[in-house]
Amino acid sequence: MGLPKKLTEQQIKFANLIVAEEGRKTATQCAIEAGYAKDSARQSASKLQNPKLFPLVVQYLGEIRAEWQKKYEVSFGSHITELAKLRDEARDKKAWSAAVNAEVARGKAAGLYIEQKIIRTGKLEDLTTEELESRMKQIIDDYSPILENVEVEELIDKVREPQEDKIVETTSE
Repeated sequence: MGLPKKLTEQQIKFANLIVAEEGRKTATQCAIEAGYAKDSARQSASKLQNPKLFPLVVQYLGEIRAEWQKKYEVSFGSHITELAKLRDEARDKKAWSAAVNAEVARGKAAGLYIEQKIIRTGKLEDLTTEELESRMKQIIDDYSPILENVEVEELIDKVREPQEDKIVETTSE
């Protein structure tokens, strides 16, 4: 009997479905959709993916997968270009939030943003008033360039006012 020299239409359809529907449909569902009998679709799907039984089908599956990976490959250039297209489309539709998000994503992909998280243990309640004021002063000094239209003195006053109220409350009780 020997191995067939070319794929049947049914085998081609099965292979295309397996790759196109990967993760959404099972091999059995793909076999049924390709025209294999429902009562033996599971066995047919298993056999078709066995390189000893159907080497041409398995080889074709590999070729299709490689083609799809190349087609949908994410590279830096394609990623940045796609984000720019999305940004431009969002801008044209006046969807400013989406446009800004796409531009930020482009910046992150290009390495323009560095995400930094600092996790500290302990509570603000455990700090003394002086330590709290010192921490707030440091924060104001560090971030004053990004605070728009707000004077540093205004921030310092805002930081101190609630604390002075608390001090008055605790001493009056």
